[in-house]
Amino acid sequence: MRFLTHLLLMFAVALAVGFGLSWYALSDGRLFGAYRVGPWAAWPAAGSPTPDPYTRAHIARTGALQLGQSEGLEFVASTDSQGRPLDRACTYRVHGTTPVASFWTLVAEAQDGTNIARSEGEEAMHSARLARNEDGTAVIFVGKRLSPLNWLEITGDGPFSLALTLYDTAAFGGVGSGADTLPAIDREDCA
Repeated sequence: MRFLTHLLLMFAVALAVGFGLSWYALSDGRLFGAYRVGPWAAWPAAGSPTPDPYTRAHIARTGALQLGQSEGLEFVASTDSQGRPLDRACTYRVHGTTPVASFWTLVAEAQDGTNIARSEGEEAMHSARLARNEDGTAVIFVGKRLSPLNWLEITGDGPFSLALTLYDTAAFGGVGSGADTLPAIDREDCA
């Protein structure tokens, strides 16, 4: 009887671990197919003709059109640099440099992927409309309250994510690609 109990317990643990890891790989999967830099995550194989199974699961889950590998790369952050979830009640300072790209955009999105920028304002921050510091770095404030310099105004309540899309980029292209130089996201204050 004891053997049968241990055997059933072993099967239950194996099934729980197996289904748990499968669920994680298909629902989030950032440990398996994503490239992470601080709070930013990208799926570099998403635009390839033959993506790995975890990237295919990510593409199927999000349902978004993917850029081809030569067209660009999207990095998404749902937490700040300290690991706290992004909340629309707070103002965030996105600062630093981006990898070399011909053009890039920064979009604030709700959990369902809709743009949460104020409808009367700019829908995205982009590299062509940006005030930079003398050293080439930039500071972008994301929040509901008016902020100096570069400001992406958002609306609504609840969690959100930031999508940084690099077009015609050399990220992951080899030596000096700069894929490890993404902006930091710091929480300033919350209402």
